[in-house]
Amino acid sequence: MYNEDEYLMLSGLQHFMFCRRQWALIHIEQQWEDNYRTVDGQIMHRNVHDETFHEKRGDVIITRAMAVSSSELGLSGECDVVEFHKDSKGVEIFGFDGNYSVTPIEYKRGSPKETLTDAVQLAAQAMCLEEMLCCNIPFGYLFYGETRRRRIIDLDAELRQQVKKAAEEMHELYRRSYTPKVRRSRSCNACSLKNICLPSLYNNKSAEDYVRKMLRGE
Repeated sequence: MYNEDEYLMLSGLQHFMFCRRQWALIHIEQQWEDNYRTVDGQIMHRNVHDETFHEKRGDVIITRAMAVSSSELGLSGECDVVEFHKDSKGVEIFGFDGNYSVTPIEYKRGSPKETLTDAVQLAAQAMCLEEMLCCNIPFGYLFYGETRRRRIIDLDAELRQQVKKAAEEMHELYRRSYTPKVRRSRSCNACSLKNICLPSLYNNKSAEDYVRKMLRGE
């Protein structure tokens, strides 16, 4: 269990799954640089994140920017949208009659990805909600801006294990204040931090190696 002052940003899971070095540059070194993708994503989330928004449509309660956290994972953040569907097997919701099942929806720009990056972030949100509300959440949705459709995500044991493993690694790197080395890939071209990370220098010899070889007369 983590104390609240040890909590890391839940949204950082997406950065971490995309690239551990990117996550460390942002969340440990506090470096940031925008590009078209990040600005477009910020605009999309600005329209979704209205914490004053609560709506009831029949047997469904919709809330936005719901604050969530987990002492087990040591994470805190917000859910873009959480829907509460009336369900006799669900949990009680303060201020409303009856029981409800809980479904998180995460909004993303672009189109569905082949990687688990977005799904891991959604699963972490669900695990936070489960801890807070003492419920079980078997699935959630990812909504993509390009397709304008929801994609159902089964929150299975394998995905949950990915969340736990990533959270543990994040806390370990944060505790050590360690920024991983570059692992260059095609994804580097789309990263907003490529001018800070400088992945193109990855194959260059380090100054330390150069000095060592000079001293050895190599």
